[in-house]
Amino acid sequence: MFSEENPRRLAQIALIALLIVGCVAVLLPMVGAILFAFVLWICTWTLYSEKLLPRIGGRKSLGAALMTMLLVLLILVPMIFLVASLANSADFLVEEIRPRIEQGLPAEPPAFLSSLPIFGSEIVSSWHRFAANKAELAGLLKQLIEPARNLALATGAIAANGLLQLALVLFVIFFLYRDGETIAHALYVGARKLGGELGEEMIERARGTVIGVMLGLVGTAVAQATVAMIGFLIAGVPGAVLLGFATFFLSMVPIGPPLIWGGAAAWLYGQDQSGWAIFMVLYGLLVISSIDNFLKPVLMARGAGISILLIALGVIGGILVFGFIGIFLGPVLLALGHMLLGRWTREEKST
Repeated sequence: MFSEENPRRLAQIALIALLIVGCVAVLLPMVGAILFAFVLWICTWTLYSEKLLPRIGGRKSLGAALMTMLLVLLILVPMIFLVASLANSADFLVEEIRPRIEQGLPAEPPAFLSSLPIFGSEIVSSWHRFAANKAELAGLLKQLIEPARNLALATGAIAANGLLQLALVLFVIFFLYRDGETIAHALYVGARKLGGELGEEMIERARGTVIGVMLGLVGTAVAQATVAMIGFLIAGVPGAVLLGFATFFLSMVPIGPPLIWGGAAAWLYGQDQSGWAIFMVLYGLLVISSIDNFLKPVLMARGAGISILLIALGVIGGILVFGFIGIFLGPVLLALGHMLLGRWTREEKST
């Protein structure tokens, strides 16, 4: 038979479970931004607490506001500059294409199209067909209008969502800075109550892994952007500084930098600078992209204090499962699992 305490205890458990489910449901759409805010907070906490706060007399609200504004300058300003430059490039492209639409295509295509392997002859024959028939060209352009419009709308939605997520990150991180000592103390107390010494060790390992991954990402991005900008300047590619900024941001994506230096090589080839185009391809493959292959794992592993294999598997698996934030979650989870496995095997050997 059930005692009178059993129904009450079941009701309490059910209420707690419903409360947890409700909290998860409310925070789930924002979990990526919240986790990224925690990542930035962990990586910049030393700068805030040891460098900034002592200089402003320990005023936490002011310090949190200054740090948040610093992140705005470091993140938003380059992005705004990049978007504005891309918009100007798009206007230039439209101005270049408009005469082609109004007057039709020239009778002969650019010389480099015919020399393209595999598809060169087909492109040239299609060019001749469209150049001889303006009505067919207009029909093709009309077919492309709707997909282009949908692509523009989708791109705008992604950009708007990204700005909202970034605003949420900055909003959350302000309170993380302001109440950082209280939050850190609560995390360590909770970890100590749940796992004792092991809980504290897990917190420290997670913190070290996050900092190591961020060090690897930012360090590799800076290195790739620097060598890419040098290569663009040597080859005479216009907008080398802008392309360097684009390389920095796209280095977070596995195929990002090849899109930049590959486009630069294509532009050089289109300008009949075949030698510089070949140089750009070789420089991109051997210098720009190769940095990602050896520098990023080394920096991540050194900062996190775990093997390069775990870092690589964590980053790849984390991206596949969690998206961008998985770059940090994957290595952290594998690092914690590796630590627990090592402790368990040591305990087994000692018994």
